[in-house]
Amino acid sequence: MYVFGIGVVWTVLQVITFRVQDTTFSLDQNTLLFGLVAGVFLTISNILLIESLTYIDVSLGSTIYRLNTIGVIVLSVFFLREPLGLLKSLGIVSGIIGVSLLYHKQYRSSTHSTVFIVSFAVAVSASLARAAYGVTAKAGISQNADPNAMLLLFSSSWIIGGVCYARLREKRFRLTVKKALYSLLSGILVFLIVNFLMLAIKHGEASIAIPVANLSFVIALFLSIVLKIEVLTPRKLCAVGCAVVSIILLSQA
Repeated sequence: MYVFGIGVVWTVLQVITFRVQDTTFSLDQNTLLFGLVAGVFLTISNILLIESLTYIDVSLGSTIYRLNTIGVIVLSVFFLREPLGLLKSLGIVSGIIGVSLLYHKQYRSSTHSTVFIVSFAVAVSASLARAAYGVTAKAGISQNADPNAMLLLFSSSWIIGGVCYARLREKRFRLTVKKALYSLLSGILVFLIVNFLMLAIKHGEASIAIPVANLSFVIALFLSIVLKIEVLTPRKLCAVGCAVVSIILLSQA
């Protein structure tokens, strides 16, 4: 229901924004195909991220998720025929080192190793699904799909995905006041994230805007420490540093 609510809020705000901007849409075959497929990948990635954060730290889950850039590079090499250079290779290695440091730290302190391993695998799957979303959206735009129409398809996918998620995971469809408030706040944040990133890319350089956006796991770690959800350790700081270096290298490539 949380995911469903986010999708509703995001879609409503997006429609209002487009109406104010008098935005036109083109729902051709490529837009529908790539928009729906990318929307499914995006919805699945966020659902898997939510599931993984039930049992792993915010620092580990958010770092893995934001290192989806590695997945994008790998998928782009195989499906979009993009070259794999030295900087990309170093960026991938640095990212893997960062995740490994966080993994071994939490694995040793975990009382339920099997549950942790499964949750870690779910977080990796979330990152791969997020990468698949990025590659699919990029392929769609290269095939002249309408970005604005695709954006509405993405938000609508959250609504449908949330309904399916509620039926499968919670075995019911019930919206409480608490869920509605969390959905409202998160829906507004998701809407702002997407639209601020689009503005940044429109008025600036994508090679700067996208890496900065992907560094959000640093803020996630900071907030989790402030809220006393996690404790900052030298190992965790080193791991986050490796992840930052990874994203910088991949963006330079």
